[in-house]
Amino acid sequence: RARERRARFVGKNGACNVAHKNIREQGRFLQDVFTTLVDLKWPHTLLIFTMSFLCSWLLFGMVWWLIAFAHGDLDHSTRLHRDPAEGAAGSAAGFVPCVTSIHSFTSAFLFSIEVQVTIGFGGRMVTEECPAAILVLIVQNIVGLVINAIMLGCIFMKTSQAHRRAETLIFSKHAVIALREGRLCFMLRVGDLRKSMIISATIRMQVVKKTASLEGEVVPLNQIDIQMENPVGGNSIFLVSPLIIYHVIDKNSPLYDISPMNLHHHEDLEIIVILEGVVETTGITTQARTSYLADEILWGQRFVPIVAEEDGRYSVDYSKFGNTVKVPTPSCTARQLEEDKSIM
Repeated sequence: RARERRARFVGKNGACNVAHKNIREQGRFLQDVFTTLVDLKWPHTLLIFTMSFLCSWLLFGMVWWLIAFAHGDLDHSTRLHRDPAEGAAGSAAGFVPCVTSIHSFTSAFLFSIEVQVTIGFGGRMVTEECPAAILVLIVQNIVGLVINAIMLGCIFMKTSQAHRRAETLIFSKHAVIALREGRLCFMLRVGDLRKSMIISATIRMQVVKKTASLEGEVVPLNQIDIQMENPVGGNSIFLVSPLIIYHVIDKNSPLYDISPMNLHHHEDLEIIVILEGVVETTGITTQARTSYLADEILWGQRFVPIVAEEDGRYSVDYSKFGNTVKVPTPSCTARQLEEDKSIM
């Protein structure tokens, strides 16, 4: 019976397949409220966005209603509202309310909205009668500015998160193992769909697999860096066109003893590829990730060329981005290939 395939550590889309459970110190998330808000899902963020304004309007609406109630504005305004004939007499009596035209909680709530969003319809206004009302006006304006800054900053950060740029950084669906310069190499293709470049782009690879130490300690997700090569040397790449990134399978490679016969028996093998760089247009650092399981590695295949010169320019055919062709490749491990070369 075929062995069950292990769960991915990193998905093909770059999402990490890790669930955090039994976190007892939940209060640590509240110490960084802004990041917590940015990390929330959009429905939760929009709910908090709406409730923050609505609650502040209700809170200050209640404060304005209490100020009007304590000053007697409600009784006077209700009496004038019921008997318009007494309006002139009431005005002649010299009564000046703290806020004009407030005769219920509804009108106080509307005035709270007008103050915080700086909309003045001309029906309600603060007078010089109550210093407390002037103080509340100042406090509400400051609170409104703080809420605007936090909420709008949160929305901006969510819409411009770095992983959005990673959506246009693509990796080949399969990786391949074939000969290059007489040595077995693990190869993959990476490309950028946008014309705006990723500055200072670097790429690295890791092998994640279950290992056991000499003392018997089992490490379920041991991360091992593997040396890689690319056409421009080192880890830095100039990603103006798709590149084939490769890792030479030598004696220091975790793939040194893997052959096409036993490749698909390594259910615990996963190779993670991480591309990092700075977005040219925004200056934000972005990261794109993908992974390859054993059954996504093709032995004896090579990527087809997709860059051609046309009319004095280089053209990239992305329809062939992941296409491969069979090439003659030894059906042995890199160790056996080196031993055969040394004998010859």
